[in-house]
Amino acid sequence: PHVLSHGVDVLRAYARVLVGRPPEERPDLLVLLGDQVYADEPSAEMLEFVAARRDGEPRTEIADFEEYAELYRMAWTDPEIRWILSSVPTAMIFDDHDLRDDFNTSASWRERMDRIPWWRGRVVSGLGAYWIYQHLGNMSPAERAADELFRALRAAEGDAGELLDAFAEHAYEVPVDSRWSYCRDLGDTRLIMLDSRCARQLTPGDRRMIDPVEWEWLVEQLGRDGAERIVIGTSVPFLLPTGIHHVQNWNEALAQGAWGRLVARWSEALRQAFDLEHWAAFRRSFEDLSRLLAKVGKPVILLSGDVHYSYVAKVDGLPIHQLVCSPIRNPLSRTLRLANIIAQFGLATLIGGWLARLARIPRPPFSWRVTDGPWFSNALATLSLDTTPPSARWDTATVSGDDVSEITTVRLT
Repeated sequence: PHVLSHGVDVLRAYARVLVGRPPEERPDLLVLLGDQVYADEPSAEMLEFVAARRDGEPRTEIADFEEYAELYRMAWTDPEIRWILSSVPTAMIFDDHDLRDDFNTSASWRERMDRIPWWRGRVVSGLGAYWIYQHLGNMSPAERAADELFRALRAAEGDAGELLDAFAEHAYEVPVDSRWSYCRDLGDTRLIMLDSRCARQLTPGDRRMIDPVEWEWLVEQLGRDGAERIVIGTSVPFLLPTGIHHVQNWNEALAQGAWGRLVARWSEALRQAFDLEHWAAFRRSFEDLSRLLAKVGKPVILLSGDVHYSYVAKVDGLPIHQLVCSPIRNPLSRTLRLANIIAQFGLATLIGGWLARLARIPRPPFSWRVTDGPWFSNALATLSLDTTPPSARWDTATVSGDDVSEITTVRLT
């Protein structure tokens, strides 16, 4: 049942359930919202592979393309996982652990990593491997046929690794020239899978979750006709518990120098130590997207992972929901579980709001609240859009690993 320290693999258990059902009962799409692999915390089996082929830094992390290829093979080699990935259409987007913990948290983080001798080869290999193992499957056949890199690789002799490396290095250095985000129209629903890692603009004083070029693309997708509702997949949650949201607002302002240079250095260290790098930590982008979604005039459902637990949040007075399911996973400690629960109650919200006001941060464009959760089990969430109103169900795996059991069902009223 693959229990170990990370619990039973709920995706594997879900695949075992689907095998016995007719095709018409399978989901229409499997959405994977980041951390599909952990390049910075590989398994003991993966570390044995690394030790057998090299003796050098980084000793406990992935270093090059060959190791990434083996990492993906191990992650997706179980028969049940192979079956579900071959039988159900997928939509994927990466998060930090697909490359490294806290990837693109801030300009300071990036500068520090760029000074590490092995980092450049690692990030180039990681982005190249992501392009092959995940992003190619996100493209339609027409998009693949039109893709310059895809055509060049197919026309080249040998493995053409230098072409893939050159593309990946440029994508890292000049993010505005590469788009990992994509859009699919699924009947009357528009799915927008939004890159909230590589597309970040980290310029001090002008930090953005997605750069201006990516922003214009997003505005275009939201403004096109033909969809009755919008579903946005973004690896890091847009709507956090409000107490945590205010703390991240406050931390960003201090790291930008609101209380002086000394406090800015301390705040940057705090940001990296406690992963304060969600949409709330890019306040300009949060506010811009909040106003944009409020004007869309259609129901909006945001899907996210990352935080190692699950919950539902709802914007007051607007048809905007945040669904978070962070499953097959690196479990939170009891202390962090308690902290996330406390952050949802009024006192934490008041304290966070007080800190934000001390830093002279304006109120968000709208208010929201966590309506359901948090749940800390390994979980898989199912969004059903053919009901009125739509509903979302969270399931966890049974101890035997042969079945799934319901945690809760929520109607998105």
